[in-house]
Amino acid sequence: MITLKGKNIYLRALEPEDLEFIYAIENDESVWEISNTQTPYSRYLIKQYLEHGQKDIFEVKQLRLVVTSYNEDALGLIDLFDFDFKNKRAGVGILIKDDTDRKKGYGSEALQLLIKYSFTHLGLHQLYCNISEENKTSIKLFKTQGFKEVGLKKEWNYVNGSYKNEYLFQLINN
Repeated sequence: MITLKGKNIYLRALEPEDLEFIYAIENDESVWEISNTQTPYSRYLIKQYLEHGQKDIFEVKQLRLVVTSYNEDALGLIDLFDFDFKNKRAGVGILIKDDTDRKKGYGSEALQLLIKYSFTHLGLHQLYCNISEENKTSIKLFKTQGFKEVGLKKEWNYVNGSYKNEYLFQLINN
């Protein structure tokens, strides 16, 4: 895979050594709303996922990369999901794990690298993301990278006993 290097971070493929990092993220209930997770994941399931995680995006319709600092710290994850080769589009999701690593530009840099990779190497025409209307940080991140708000899905997600609206954003490669 092409190495995706930025100024402060780089994106790399998942490795077996990422087991505890992925386990911590997937079992952090505070981010379940973002990832539409409903139940915890076992180390066993995550280990199996990592063992099969090197399959091609064209086969599994997903690409998950680790946002990594140059001192080799795993900072977060960035995903392409619902990869649709026929229509040349994919969804994007991003998470910087620790609060102390947020608002330092890592997410912005990771998103820039993924956008360039998606349009240049995968030949995609568009990327999209779904963001809760309460997630002002993510809305700002995606807007700064050129994503446009194209719709509001009313009462789209049921979270902690109430319905929440969700925005749909798109970035079209012209």
